[in-house]
Amino acid sequence: MTSEQITELVVDIAKRARAASLELATLDTETKNRFLNDLAERLVAETDSIIAANAQDLETAKNLGLSQPMTERLTFTPERIEAMAEGVRQVAQLPDPVGVEIERLAPPKGFDLRKVRVPIGVIGIIYESRPNVTIDCAILCLKSGNASILRGGKEAFHSNMKLAGIIKETLRANDIHEDAVQFIPTTDRAALNVLLKQDDTIHCIIPRGGESLIRFTVENSRIPVIKHYTGVCSVYIDAAANADMAEKILINSKCQRPSVCNSAENLIIHQDAAALLPHLAKALHDQGVELRVDTHAKALLDGSGLPLVDASAEDFATEYTDLIISIAVVPDIKAAIELINANSSGHTESIVTDDAVAARRFLTAVDSAAVFHNASTRFSDGFEFGLGAEIGISTDRLHARGPMGLNELCTYKYIINGTGETR
Repeated sequence: MTSEQITELVVDIAKRARAASLELATLDTETKNRFLNDLAERLVAETDSIIAANAQDLETAKNLGLSQPMTERLTFTPERIEAMAEGVRQVAQLPDPVGVEIERLAPPKGFDLRKVRVPIGVIGIIYESRPNVTIDCAILCLKSGNASILRGGKEAFHSNMKLAGIIKETLRANDIHEDAVQFIPTTDRAALNVLLKQDDTIHCIIPRGGESLIRFTVENSRIPVIKHYTGVCSVYIDAAANADMAEKILINSKCQRPSVCNSAENLIIHQDAAALLPHLAKALHDQGVELRVDTHAKALLDGSGLPLVDASAEDFATEYTDLIISIAVVPDIKAAIELINANSSGHTESIVTDDAVAARRFLTAVDSAAVFHNASTRFSDGFEFGLGAEIGISTDRLHARGPMGLNELCTYKYIINGTGETR
């Protein structure tokens, strides 16, 4: 396609999405939920064809030399498709946020004044690798009354196009404006540049992917962007930590799915719990994790026989998305909090301790979107929070922070019911 054709395509998609959004804003809850339940059934029924399309993408990934973590994110299995469908069903069961009263005010004139949730309008989602994002974003936007424009990466193009086709068929079958969910049918980077300039018709951009994609989006968008750059998450083992719990939470946080943004990249341990470190380090090593250690941790592990790599200061601010972890031993909880606040991306941190005072201090002082006590960082997720499928994680401070569900896809407006009042 020529640059002119790409511009014409994207501008047309954006205009049609805006027209659809005005209809979606008034769509009743019953119709939304009927669509969602129908979509869940169709996804399961189309498992074989989805996996066939996905196989084309996996072959492309192989030819592109895509890393193992990125390939893992890309891969569909029957189990993942069923889990995706279950996420759709969960969203159908969630309360509709549109029209919910947030606050009722009492203005001096005495008229009825309420603040209510309304859709943002048109949301553009830019993402890489994980094709399940196509479904997650489409359903959350539709349930919250928003039109969505989806722009996936070239490595998942066939999977995304297949899913977009299933969504389109389901929209038609349920008499919903078929432009409510649109997928940009080209991987040309020029389409992204055009999309980011459509501030007349698109109201919000949400990028999901690597840091380079997100920074490119922020630097080139005329539209407000909700995002997180990286997921540098930490597990802090306090002096009063239970040894078995510490191991269980650490291994789950780091190893259960190391390629995702809520996996732990740092292990920080109180010097009074340092006796736990050799066992924890071996448990990590047994899971195939590379150990990058500061000088204190290295001294404690000397003679353990474990392969160790000297950690640089930058390592503690690095998102590995791989089986690598940075380890530091600190003198107290104050030092742990300072280390986290200096290096964290503001995503998710966890403290393991039986000391309620220490836990409260950590939960209050750590400046991240999600802070856990005695729980794995892997729970920082819309599905696990009970939000249904999430549209993304935000480490911003305005409008949305943390896992973004239905409420975060709404803004609000003021509604006044008067009895003839004038000013």
